[in-house]
Amino acid sequence: MVFQFHRDAGQQFDQQRLVTTNTIIPFIEEAFPIKDGLHVLEIGCAEGGVLKSFVERGCIGTGVELDEQRYAHAEHYLQEDLQRGRVRLVRKDIYAVEIEKDFESRFHLIILKDVIEHIPDQARLLRRLVDFLQPGGAIFVSFPPWQMPFGGHQQICSSKVLSVAP
Repeated sequence: MVFQFHRDAGQQFDQQRLVTTNTIIPFIEEAFPIKDGLHVLEIGCAEGGVLKSFVERGCIGTGVELDEQRYAHAEHYLQEDLQRGRVRLVRKDIYAVEIEKDFESRFHLIILKDVIEHIPDQARLLRRLVDFLQPGGAIFVSFPPWQMPFGGHQQICSSKVLSVAP
């Protein structure tokens, strides 16, 4: 059972943006204020909806995305913000990123929303992220609840058996 939004990049962008605006940003703000000029890095930015929410709050966003199609969607949906210099996109594996070359600065906030489970050697990644942070910066990590129905992304499976098994 593939949900329609998994096939529609526009719906995915809108869903990412809505969840970030209504849930993620308020959650982060309980411990870390989101203010104008904050530099935000999103690893695995997909279509760019998460970054869009932060840009709407006055932040400067950088997204790293490995998947060519999702990167192209982010370029499309964030076109205006890219032109205004409010967003920068990097199409690379996070382990291939060169801090001084690929980023304009270090970051106040790093976001890994529903992506860490797709990155090999998570402990190595988390150790590396410290180098990307400005002093006093924060890292937000979320992941699908594996014990919940569809927590393992079964809804995008092509197998009829696996796509309905929680």
